[in-house]
Amino acid sequence: MLYSDSLSVSPENHLMIGRHDAVALAREFGTPLYVLDEDLMRRNCREYRETLRRFCGDRALALFASKALCTLHTARVAAEEGLGADAVSGGEIYTLRKAGFPMDKVYFHGNNKSPEEIDLAMDSGVGYFVVDNRDELERVNAAAARRGMVQKILFRVKPGVDCHTHDYIKTGQIDSKFGVALETGEAFALHQYAASLPAVRVEGVHCHIGSQIFEIEPFLEALRRMMALIARLRKELAMPAKILNLGGGFGIRYEAEDDPPALADYMQAITDTLRQEAKRLDIETPFLVFEPGRAIVGAAGVTLYTVGSVKVIPGVRTYVAVDGGMGDNPRYALYQARHPALVANRAGDAPTGPVTIAGKCCESGDLIAENVPLPEVHAGDILAVLVTGAYNYSMASNYNRLPRPAMVALRGDDKKIIVRRETYEDVIGHDVL
Repeated sequence: MLYSDSLSVSPENHLMIGRHDAVALAREFGTPLYVLDEDLMRRNCREYRETLRRFCGDRALALFASKALCTLHTARVAAEEGLGADAVSGGEIYTLRKAGFPMDKVYFHGNNKSPEEIDLAMDSGVGYFVVDNRDELERVNAAAARRGMVQKILFRVKPGVDCHTHDYIKTGQIDSKFGVALETGEAFALHQYAASLPAVRVEGVHCHIGSQIFEIEPFLEALRRMMALIARLRKELAMPAKILNLGGGFGIRYEAEDDPPALADYMQAITDTLRQEAKRLDIETPFLVFEPGRAIVGAAGVTLYTVGSVKVIPGVRTYVAVDGGMGDNPRYALYQARHPALVANRAGDAPTGPVTIAGKCCESGDLIAENVPLPEVHAGDILAVLVTGAYNYSMASNYNRLPRPAMVALRGDDKKIIVRRETYEDVIGHDVL
């Protein structure tokens, strides 16, 4: 199973990524290698843009959640495809700005924005701050007042909605480091305080209930609760609250049994519920914002490795050791995220048994996947780990002083390096004797 219509098997039995032979890419650029199918990323951007237009007209915007894969190139692709962006740090804001992204379409997130990051965002012309707490609100107000401007903001609200996903990627419940709680009255009180400040203007509300969610109902319940908040803000505080940002979290397919709803199904249910709630509450429907990240780039990524050794422990398991690991893909070590894999130089061969893909870091927990069905694997084979476009490069590190891999983008017949491979000199570049 190849998980994407852009993947195929060539007559030579090699994995093809779009029009490109994965084995040839590994030979040309070396391994480990991040491969971005730019054509698929662009198609995903267009699906969001066109689906939102179909259901909402000009009353919705998709923001690329840049934390999923933040590079100059991906920022430029998102801009060219008409998306906005969400940024969660000064580094992401700097990247977007250097890429020429329209900064008025950027929403600045984060639960602990530093004064320096706030200054960078304002001086870069960031459109909206998604404010997390009272301390931050006061810092944003002060920074805007020093500039003689009024900063547009939304508050990040915890709507108290549970969703069935890993605990580490749930964010909408009351026990979360993000945002202010709805059910305790904290959120309304903070909006009330913001109304008294001269240099901020509340443009709407934001929530994000978690990531990799396959159900539609949690999004609908979050929408209902946020619409009730908007109605109260408008009626009791005369606060326009024109924007409803429902965050991201739309699940994608990592395993054969994963069955995420189609984007159109999400949007049909969301817009139907939005209109029902607006009518029930007697308010105008707000402008909708979504923040897809994984859904834009997840399936567009493949990581290529070279197998160094195969270790069979009779009656226990078979380890396939590759030339990367938790340094370039920490997701399994962090929260047992599963990725499908295949042998790129024998992509059509049937599996012969399960293996554990092990990295080269000096950690027993340095695993990329367990119980992966593969054909017989040999040293020198090229292993392709699929659906690695989101949060793999973004979370990469230099643990064990391993240089981070290169990234190549594929568009039609063209291929180009968009992140160069680090060298040992890069790794020690900030050390001081």
